[in-house]
Amino acid sequence: MQYPAAASTAAAKKGGFPMHISKIASLLDAKILTSLPVNDDDIELAFSSDMMSDVLAFADRHMLLITGLTNPQSVRTAEMLDISCILYVRGKIPPEAVITLAKDRNITVLTTHHSMFNTCGVLYEAGLRGGLENA
Repeated sequence: MQYPAAASTAAAKKGGFPMHISKIASLLDAKILTSLPVNDDDIELAFSSDMMSDVLAFADRHMLLITGLTNPQSVRTAEMLDISCILYVRGKIPPEAVITLAKDRNITVLTTHHSMFNTCGVLYEAGLRGGLENA
């Protein structure tokens, strides 16, 4: 696999590379539940947790949020941290009200059948890095 030349991004500083949301969806056979952003945003880092308090305490802005929590708090947490994409794992699909809330907030929503562990492994192997090493 060839990676782009390292830029001075947060991802490059951690040894990784930014990734388009469409590439993330492709790698994980994920279903896109909302529309992709016009620019197919670059995701620089990822954070995975089912505890939104951990996301608020440890995640940085503009990350990919990987979670199995499908209630409105996942979208509200993403909104607070300017997270543009939520990836739900374990085949979970949020209720229509949560998808609508995400659409209203311009947050892309994906779902994959992979477990959280395998999802993180696939993305790491493809070059996406985690936001915090100590979280």
